[in-house]
Amino acid sequence: MTEELRLFNTLSGQVETLTPLAPPEVGLYACGPTVYDRAHVGNFRSFVATDVLRRTLRHLGYRVREVVNVTDVDDRIIQKAREAGKDLKALTSSYISAFEEDMTSLRLERPEHMPRATDHIPEMIALIERLRARGHTYEADGSVYFRIATFPEYGRLSRLDVAGIQAGARVDTDKYEKENARDFVLWKFKGDEPEWAQWEAPFGKGRPGWHIECSAMSMKYLGETFDLHAGGEDLVFPHHENEIAQSTCGTGKPFARHWMHVRHLLIDNETMSKSKGNFFTIPDLVEKGHSPEAIRYLLAGSHYRKPLNFGFEGLQQAKAALERIHGLAGRLSEVAGEGGPGPAAEACSEARRAFDAALADDLNTPEALAAVHGLVSRANALLVEGSLTRAGAACVRAELQAMDGVFGVLLPVTEESLSAPEQALLDERQEARRRKEFARADAARAALEALGVVLEDTPKGTRWRRKR
Repeated sequence: MTEELRLFNTLSGQVETLTPLAPPEVGLYACGPTVYDRAHVGNFRSFVATDVLRRTLRHLGYRVREVVNVTDVDDRIIQKAREAGKDLKALTSSYISAFEEDMTSLRLERPEHMPRATDHIPEMIALIERLRARGHTYEADGSVYFRIATFPEYGRLSRLDVAGIQAGARVDTDKYEKENARDFVLWKFKGDEPEWAQWEAPFGKGRPGWHIECSAMSMKYLGETFDLHAGGEDLVFPHHENEIAQSTCGTGKPFARHWMHVRHLLIDNETMSKSKGNFFTIPDLVEKGHSPEAIRYLLAGSHYRKPLNFGFEGLQQAKAALERIHGLAGRLSEVAGEGGPGPAAEACSEARRAFDAALADDLNTPEALAAVHGLVSRANALLVEGSLTRAGAACVRAELQAMDGVFGVLLPVTEESLSAPEQALLDERQEARRRKEFARADAARAALEALGVVLEDTPKGTRWRRKR
């Protein structure tokens, strides 16, 4: 049985109940990376938010069919490939691999489809042909343009007043400001571009414009009308506005029914840029000593409709919060008391209600995490009181596991074994403690910590875990 999810719809400007066309399945399209460089932490703010949305839908009882595209042909990619003396595939393949590595690092679930633009040129050509047949296009200098005057609803998503736009003015670039809104290019003829960036089409040799790519791929995998389209707020205009226009005019049907947009990420209250020295990829942050788990926790824990001020202090706080949750998870396995779940059952029930209500209310992840930490506090109190039974501990762990299905980092990854050098150091420490050679024991412990292994001495013996 599915539960209701209320989500802000950019198209209407209101929080609305998400109503899938074919429940319990939700068709979700999210704009993916443009692979001319490695994705940065600002990009992953949007990707993590969409992953949390995907997981939340499943948590609430829905099936999800998600499409995340890979843009592997556009102006920037072609320019960078030419500068590097490479073709499209040679340049983009390494960045696609890097993106998938970062997805794994941040524990993003892989969507059902990750189509590449260059594998779907025929679908793009077919959609342009439909637009031509319906009278929504014109040709100039060998390129094909969409005439926005033929779509009276143009500008509805971005609240753009197009009344004063000059008829026939057009733009070739993929990204532009609102005040430069013009007829946009569907198919580009660039006589000075290399052969590897051109395809044959009925309206002439060339390549697709950026906007047509997402329309063609989303409709191929989700149908001409689908449930939910997501992306960063920077895509509202022109990209998503243009997607709506060309898709609706090409099919005569509504396009995406619900639009979710994720706000920008700031670095210490400033926009991120290489010139400011605050431009970070995921490997950059890991190299500075921050774990992927803490990065994900910080990205996921901020409400998607509020700007996220991402900083190193916040990462330290995320690390501490995770250590508190992970610490409880480790202690739960040591509880041996007999009897029923007792007060733990009520604590779990209260936490579950608060957690689910927060997520169902416009994906309120800060409140959902508050429910997680409330449960952790209550379970720790029961441990101190000695009133947590084995059944109660199992109840708490099961609840944390269900919550972790949404956040992906609440439970520690189980490490099956230590390496041979690590195990030798652990054995040395244990032997030194048995002999009461505490300086030697402390040295072995310090050596393990330098290798990323943290020891915790408990009444049940010594536990170890990896640093997060």
